[in-house]
Amino acid sequence: MSVDVGDTAPDFDLPTDGGGSLKLSSLRGKKVVLYFYPKDSTPGCTTEAEGFRDTLGEFAKTGTEIVGVSKDSVKRHDNFKAKYDLLFPLISDTDGTACEAYGVWVEKMNYGRKYMGIERSTFLIDEKGKIAHAWRKVRVKGHVDAVLEAARG
Repeated sequence: MSVDVGDTAPDFDLPTDGGGSLKLSSLRGKKVVLYFYPKDSTPGCTTEAEGFRDTLGEFAKTGTEIVGVSKDSVKRHDNFKAKYDLLFPLISDTDGTACEAYGVWVEKMNYGRKYMGIERSTFLIDEKGKIAHAWRKVRVKGHVDAVLEAARG
């Protein structure tokens, strides 16, 4: 399954860091940056998370919430958030519910080895719950700025 611009964002209710849970539809009325990343505390994922952390105030000015998603456990998310002072929720999608719904669980290749993993992707969801922008196969450098620009527009 996959989603495109204009589609209704698939809803989910999944565990977050800190022992909480987040139902995506509970954020209706706000814009949401929903970003999927492969793994906590790896170089690219840390850089991306720090980028969203460092621009959180700018996103807040546009009425936009930031939510990160990976298949890491709640405990790993707790450690990642504490280590890098991340102030937005991280969803633990251990069973792949959200990854499948958004079409980011894909076959990847590294050094000639095929495996399944999360394709770094970001979705900007509008106040009505529709996909306003979608970035797939994200390169971290400059990405947060591009998402912020879209949230402002």
